[in-house]
Amino acid sequence: MFKVVCAPDSFKGSLAASEVVRAMERGIKSFCPEAEVVKLPLSDGGEELVDSLVAATKGKKKNTVVTDPLGRKVEAGYGILGDGQGVMEMAAASGLPLVAPEELNPLRTTTFGTGELLQALLDEGCRTVIVGIGGSATNDGGIGMLQALGGRFFDSEGKELGWGGGELNKLADFNLEGLDPRIEKTEIKVACDVDNPLTGENGATRVYGPQKGATLKMIEELERGLGHFGDLIREKKGIEVNSYPGSGAAGGLGAGMMVFLGGKLQPGVDLVLDTVRFEDKIKGADLVITGEGRLDKQTIYGKTALGVVRRSKKIPVVAVGGWVEPEIALLREEGLTAFFSILDRPRSLEEAMKIAPMLLERSCEEIIRLFFSGRKT
Repeated sequence: MFKVVCAPDSFKGSLAASEVVRAMERGIKSFCPEAEVVKLPLSDGGEELVDSLVAATKGKKKNTVVTDPLGRKVEAGYGILGDGQGVMEMAAASGLPLVAPEELNPLRTTTFGTGELLQALLDEGCRTVIVGIGGSATNDGGIGMLQALGGRFFDSEGKELGWGGGELNKLADFNLEGLDPRIEKTEIKVACDVDNPLTGENGATRVYGPQKGATLKMIEELERGLGHFGDLIREKKGIEVNSYPGSGAAGGLGAGMMVFLGGKLQPGVDLVLDTVRFEDKIKGADLVITGEGRLDKQTIYGKTALGVVRRSKKIPVVAVGGWVEPEIALLREEGLTAFFSILDRPRSLEEAMKIAPMLLERSCEEIIRLFFSGRKT
């Protein structure tokens, strides 16, 4: 029996990872109908984390109503995995897509909804929760999330802080005695695909603030606020977060989850591969096919394809993508067998995205044909 494992990320803007694996399977079976195809839609911890893990573990997806970054009510999804773990994406409650470009203002946006989403998983009885923290519209260090969970933050006059990163400069004290007691009994795994510290030139504000709507003046205010937050954490908790790798993820949410919820920051792709028990799924496989919409230099710094290649060991791995840059050849040093663009001729981006399923099918059929040809020689 010929066994192929299809383990791609999404083709962003075109196909969800679950759609990618179905197209790959059709291509494989068009040449080799008897092939065993294991479909493993993946994520690097950002977009589609919930959908990928729910699909891979035969779990279920649910919805709840939470607070969006500007205080409005919005429906957000979360997942219960086949093994009972919970999974959520902070972007579903506190992400950029929820805020119109003209509304972006990290001085005001809050992670309160992220706390509500986490609380929904606690209500489900989950005592291990995976949290993807990419794509935030916020820069509040996670205090909004903590406020939703029962934490209290005060200014020098004892007044409770409001929402948004602009409040951090007023912070004088905090009280976590009212924090949901279930947190202490819950393991929080944080899928974090960046290593930015809380503050500094490579910190949360200076690197990601502009895409959240921060002007130069806002950036200085937000940077002071996060630095003050980090200093207070060091003073009160004895933990240095200002320079800690990953603490700046999602506008400092990484720091807030690590310090106050005991969250463990982990590379997203490794966390996902562990959760879907990747090594078990590839046992006996003849070939692994991975990929994503764009294979470029970012891929070699921790994206899905890199994780798949490293975990596949002696099994041949082929990567496919719509846009493929020469730097992807560096993955050969990690064990990548070959890489291909699915494009058959020059096409506009709009056209290529529209027919991506057909292009994927055709490419995977050709890969299998080539693989069998090599077996005969």
